[in-house]
Amino acid sequence: MPEAIALIDANNFYASCERVFDARLHGKPVIVLSNNDGNIIARSQEAKALGLPMGAPFFKVREIIERHGVEVFSSNYALYGDLSSRMMDILSDFSPEVECYSIDEAFMSLIDSSRQPLDKIGRAIRARVKKHIGIPVTVGIAETKTLAKVAAYHAKRSEKTKGVLDLTRSPYQELALARTPVEEVWGIGPQYSALLTSHGILSALDLRNVPDDWARTQLTVVGLRTVHELRGIQCLPLDLSPSTRKTVTVSRSFGSTVETLKELRAAVAFYVTRAGEKLRRDRLAAGSLTVFIETNRFSSERQYNGAKTFQLSPMTDLTPELIVVALRGLETIFREGYKYKRAGVTLDNLAPAETLTKRLWDNEAYERMRELMKVVDEINAVFGRDTVRFGYFERDGKWRTRFGKRSPRYTTRWEEILRVGSTLSAPI
Repeated sequence: MPEAIALIDANNFYASCERVFDARLHGKPVIVLSNNDGNIIARSQEAKALGLPMGAPFFKVREIIERHGVEVFSSNYALYGDLSSRMMDILSDFSPEVECYSIDEAFMSLIDSSRQPLDKIGRAIRARVKKHIGIPVTVGIAETKTLAKVAAYHAKRSEKTKGVLDLTRSPYQELALARTPVEEVWGIGPQYSALLTSHGILSALDLRNVPDDWARTQLTVVGLRTVHELRGIQCLPLDLSPSTRKTVTVSRSFGSTVETLKELRAAVAFYVTRAGEKLRRDRLAAGSLTVFIETNRFSSERQYNGAKTFQLSPMTDLTPELIVVALRGLETIFREGYKYKRAGVTLDNLAPAETLTKRLWDNEAYERMRELMKVVDEINAVFGRDTVRFGYFERDGKWRTRFGKRSPRYTTRWEEILRVGSTLSAPI
């Protein structure tokens, strides 16, 4: 069991990623929008100071954005995912035990040493990530995950900490807990927060001091673990092995509504292709497939949604087989006269591909197709997605998600690599 746990939290991650390759954005308000440029999903500190709320529809805050010169970007998940992966690689240099908790957060074990104080390690982590990735991070250190979250909460808000706070056996731990609102405690959702507030439990310190029996009765065993974690008792170990996927879903809202079966076929084939790539990357095969389509539920026009599920026997990880099944299902649920806004596929009943038995019929053809898909995946990994693709879908279409303000994918597309001496927005 580690003597201390550090939480490394990238600050305003999506907005910070946009700043890595565009120095003019530093000090300016920056926001990142959701798919189809609909809602705000990330904000820089400057954007937060303007009162731009998370989740706000873009069109409702356009006047504020234009008045204050806010820089607006479409989501660039390829860039964000790659920079996140690079950040996690750097963290592994500091500890053999790193849990990638989310795209912008990680827990890691630390060993207390008189030669290397924990806060010094935290500052080294912060400096290394900033130097090699360009992303500012906050580091919170304590005896447990929940206390590390508390430390990171204050490290973000206190200039004295300079982004790193070690609360391990600290005389300031109680003060930090007293200054942490109970709703900010990791694992305390809105319902528990309302319950605790009604009982006069307003801070993390108040929660830490509740009796075990009360916590178990009111908050269940999960809540009791949180209480123990606040007391410095490790109840939530590091999860060092990613859990096996239970399901794979690929679904998008269309850039524009579509009305024809042909357009829906292209969209569904595209989504199945992405789902198949995920299956093979995780070495899984699917036992069932669901295809679904929906109209825009926020529109005043006629509404319809349909779905069809198939059991896959034998199980498969091959995109061609999955596409055939998905398109067959699409034809059964499609209805003329509707404007469709969303479609998707879900793969369930997943199992490791290596555990599949040989097929009684056409096993040789199946193995040849698996080799073909392996080659296709390798080519696309080197030269970019859809370099080799199925002819069911075009590179562009009304169903494609809109990314009208997306920055170049600097680190994952050869044709979008930044050129020295060029304008930052112009790829090769």
